[in-house]
Amino acid sequence: MDAKQWQNQMPFLPLGTIYAASLLRKNNYKTSLFDVGLKESPQEIKPVLEKEKPQILVIYDDGFNYLTKMCLTNMREACFDMIALGKQQGCTVIISSSDATDHSKKYLEKGADYIIYGEGEETLLELVTCLSENKEGINKKQETRQLIRKREEIRDENPSILLPFREISGIIFKEKDSIHKTKPRKVLNTLDDLPLPAWDLVDVESYKLIWKNSKQEFALNLATTRGCPYHCNWCAKPIYGQRYNSHSPKRVVEMISYLSKTHQVNRFWMCDDIFGLKPNWVQEFRDLLQENSLNISYYIQSRADLLLKEDTIEALAKSGLEEVWIGAESGSQKILNAMDKGTTIAQIEESTKLLQSKGVKVAFFIQYGYLGETKEDINKTIALIKRLKPDNIGVSVSYPLPETPFYEKVKDQLSNKTNWRDSDDLALLFKGTFNQEYYRKLQRYTHKEFRKTQGLTYLKKGKIITNLRAIALLGYYIPSAFMDKISLSKMENLK
Repeated sequence: MDAKQWQNQMPFLPLGTIYAASLLRKNNYKTSLFDVGLKESPQEIKPVLEKEKPQILVIYDDGFNYLTKMCLTNMREACFDMIALGKQQGCTVIISSSDATDHSKKYLEKGADYIIYGEGEETLLELVTCLSENKEGINKKQETRQLIRKREEIRDENPSILLPFREISGIIFKEKDSIHKTKPRKVLNTLDDLPLPAWDLVDVESYKLIWKNSKQEFALNLATTRGCPYHCNWCAKPIYGQRYNSHSPKRVVEMISYLSKTHQVNRFWMCDDIFGLKPNWVQEFRDLLQENSLNISYYIQSRADLLLKEDTIEALAKSGLEEVWIGAESGSQKILNAMDKGTTIAQIEESTKLLQSKGVKVAFFIQYGYLGETKEDINKTIALIKRLKPDNIGVSVSYPLPETPFYEKVKDQLSNKTNWRDSDDLALLFKGTFNQEYYRKLQRYTHKEFRKTQGLTYLKKGKIITNLRAIALLGYYIPSAFMDKISLSKMENLK
């Protein structure tokens, strides 16, 4: 698990992984789960492999977790360790992850047999089935050539016969000294065709125990959609792509009902890139929850412009929405335009006020360091936070994800370090307006200004008893933010 998630004590289940496990199991493959989210070291898989002796080890990233897009190097190193342990036990090793897609050569050189790229469930099922039919693998070249010829001869007569490895869409593998990447697999359009995720493979009670330390009510993660149709030029979509497909509201309510009855959970993190984009989806979701007497709370990610469509905010509030994380990114319209964000400062302001008027909390994702950002743009961002008073913020610096327009703009500036080690790294990997230490200090300063504004607001409104700690901490945040502001001014000319 990432160090920051350990610190927050709010881990989420490996949702993408248990979708894939469920499909394998539905097709009669014996499947078990080693949940790395509850482990401190990849070495903990060794006794499990020695005991169970699996033929195939699948290392499957949760594609719904934003950290997988960032390809953190400590996660990569952990994967390399597990590949080595799998090969020691004679396993065929299959990897499905954003990082393995972007750096397939590194993973294959470390011993991985196959890389799955794109949406993984159907590719994994086809690959496992092909491996099961040809247990000796593709290394026995003469037998493989005969198998391929035989399949090609009868392929037209019997479409159910599996294609050769080279014709399995969505995989990368090495043969001799060449790396082969097959054609992309088409994305799933009807997500309801997938079986329910294999929640029974996960020790949900252990997750609940960890959450108790966070002082937050336990929440399970659900994905109602896959993909994102918007074109922010810094955002990669390595797994689910530019298309947008969704479960039906009926299927999502079915999942909620199951989890409520089985695990007594009524709070959920909807981990979609964009929640409720399709017309009338949110309204139908609200109605079905009411019809099934399901009283839940949940939080989502969304866009300021999307929230303003029709009666979306009203429907979200009535269905149990607790909090929205909005990709505000910047208080400067110039920077939003440069990002191809497609939203305006006015939309951020209007959606924030409407949500808060309905009792829904609003949180902002803030991103510093984008190309062309000036001190004036930074000041506008801090002013936006102080003016709109969101309930929470998450502050980061621009991160060049492979295969994005932003990455192409800065790739020549990238040094040997092209990935953060962990999610707290906050390294600026390209040449920004200011240096790396400036942005690290700016991140801390922004949080202090946010907390200072929050405490002063509580004090002004007379909400002293219920927010005593936030008000008491003003004695720290006011002088500390002032000192950080002075330090930032001194650092502005340092490159």
